[in-house]
Parts: sequence; C-alpha cells; structure tokens
Amino acid sequence: MEKEASRFDDPALAPMASLELDVAMFKSRWQFCDRITEYLSDILGQGHSDPARYSNFLSVAANELIELAFRSTGEPGRISFSLYRSATFNRLRIAFACEEAFGREHAGARSSARQPVADAGSDLVMKSDGTILLRDLATLFRAAIRIEKDGAQGIQIIADFPSAEDFQ
Repeated sequence: MEKEASRFDDPALAPMASLELDVAMFKSRWQFCDRITEYLSDILGQGHSDPARYSNFLSVAANELIELAFRSTGEPGRISFSLYRSATFNRLRIAFACEEAFGREHAGARSSARQPVADAGSDLVMKSDGTILLRDLATLFRAAIRIEKDGAQGIQIIADFPSAEDFQ
C-alpha cells in the first residue's frame, strides 16, 4: 500500500476472527504455525471473487508473520491472532509478550501506550534478517507491515493487506 493504512483502533475496521492461545502451548509444536495460517487465510479469502486464490496467496505472508511470532515469543502468557476487514484492506494482528525486545527501560510504560517499534525498513527490534523479511513481504504483497509496542511488555505485528485481488 502506498499510504499507511488506518490506525489499529480505526472504527472502520470490522472484526472477523480472533484466536488466543497460551504461548507455551503455541510453542509446543511448530505445526501450529501452519494450522493457524490455514485457519486465518481461509477466513481472509471469504468475500472475494476467487477465495482460494486470495487465501493461498496471503497464506504465504501470514505464515511468515506467524513463524516470526513463534520465534520471537518466549515470555509466559498469551498470544493472540486477530483479523479485521475494512472496505480497502484486511488486517492481521498478532500480539504477544516479548520483554527482551524492549529492555528494562520500557518496564514503566503505560499499558495503553502504543508506540511504533519497527516497520519494514527499521531494525530497532528485529535482527537484520527479520527486517529484510518484513520489507520483502511488504513489497511483494503491497502491504503495510509494522511492529508496535503494546503495553509495557508486549508487541504486536500488524499487517494490512489490500482487499483488491490484483496481485502480480
């Protein structure tokens, strides 16, 4: 997307689905990444003229983001996967605790604060290979992908994919 999509709390976004898991259970089997991707991608494909094509194409990006979350989680707690839809884009949001990404200086931050941590061109949180992954996914899928601080110890990966089916 050439311009940044709406903010996370945009009222134009309609919730589609949400899945919340215990991090320990999620990390107990790598195969959960594929199963969650399949579930979310099938929902994202709904309402398109070629649902299988749209969900198959976006499953590649969703799987990479879910696997990134799998590798990044280590803190006890919950991980949530949420889908939202607006007239022009679909949003995948993955939220989880990740204290080591921020260090101790962020421990006193207000839990309602949502601050950008990294985007597809930044390496503030991610190693360079993760940054390259996000930048490449954003370019390939014409998506706005960013990582934001979510409270004192959490982060959220937010990916806004265009609703149009004109992928090349």
